[in-house]
Amino acid sequence: MVKTGLEVLLKKCPRSLKGKRIGLLCNQASITSHYDYAKDLLADYKGLKLVQLFSPQHGYFLSERDKMDETAHSKDPQTKLKIFSLYSKTRQPTKKSLDNIDTFVFDIQDVGTRVFTYIWTMYLTMQACEKQGKKVVILDRPNPINGTDMEGNLLQRDFTSFVGLLPIPMRHGMTVGELALYFNKEYKIGCDLEVIKMKGWKREMFFDETDLPWGYPSTGLPTLESSIAYAGTVIFEGTNISEGRGTTKPFEFVGAPFIEPYSFAQKLTSEKLPGCVLQPYFFKPNVNKFESKACGGVKINITNRNKFKSYLTALTLLRQIIKDYKKHFSWNKPPYEYEFKKLPFDIITGTDRIRKILDKGGSLAALKSTFDADLKIFSQKRRKYLLY
Repeated sequence: MVKTGLEVLLKKCPRSLKGKRIGLLCNQASITSHYDYAKDLLADYKGLKLVQLFSPQHGYFLSERDKMDETAHSKDPQTKLKIFSLYSKTRQPTKKSLDNIDTFVFDIQDVGTRVFTYIWTMYLTMQACEKQGKKVVILDRPNPINGTDMEGNLLQRDFTSFVGLLPIPMRHGMTVGELALYFNKEYKIGCDLEVIKMKGWKREMFFDETDLPWGYPSTGLPTLESSIAYAGTVIFEGTNISEGRGTTKPFEFVGAPFIEPYSFAQKLTSEKLPGCVLQPYFFKPNVNKFESKACGGVKINITNRNKFKSYLTALTLLRQIIKDYKKHFSWNKPPYEYEFKKLPFDIITGTDRIRKILDKGGSLAALKSTFDADLKIFSQKRRKYLLY
């Protein structure tokens, strides 16, 4: 059974943390294998002084949705500690919020996708801690969609935003601890950083192979399957096509009221997309795009997750939609995740090249060529930061 960095710490607290005043960034997915919360355990842990909590996007209680739904500062009802929100007026710890701590501890479940904002909260926190001379400790957790597979292009510098601050691919295949080491060295943050490694985790593992409980990491990712699909279908957030938010299968449904599901699914069979069956499907979101309206489209059934390519599958769906429904399709306008000028699709994909290829009716080969070389570069650079 896999032991997270949190459980390793609880078994034997490292000397570097003993007697220190701790600030903890966590949420309700920060749990042990027995479903105990990190904040409660560290608050009661002898030798540590938990003095403040921090929360990322969606808030500590995972109650806020997407579309810059901010969380106010609050107080934890159990520990009585202040929860400083890092998804409000600021997305980076302020000097004042760090003044009364010695060490900033990060215990968050990532989902392995560049646009998931928790890793950028970590990056900005590392920068702030370096400036204030605070140590950073990462309690490592599994990459739920495995630590071997990578997909997509590297983000281009002109398209940085809170869903991508550095050039990594859409599916990066790293743990939060490995990413922290990568960010700290490659991008010269230089903070005093320590990663408490997991025990028993292997790179090829998907989350359900760890025997750890799934404490869903955000409001839109209730299952492992939705997280696997999310690494691709998140691109539909930059369009007027529903990505299934507001249903029981977010990111596994793709569609809109103007799409006829049977003919659409039939056309996609010739693409022979690996590891999945695209099932014609009707669905009705109860919030978000097309609220209470019947949408036609497909349900992405992942039949072989080791072969399934989430990003390629999503781009293939999008290309077919643009081809068949050009009069109804549109790119969403800003704002999106605090970017007020660039198109949401471009900052999600990290480039405008993909959109331009799609607008011109370009081939899948042309799309794929935009990221094959990028993955080779990233794969080589990340190698020395892999812990497992």
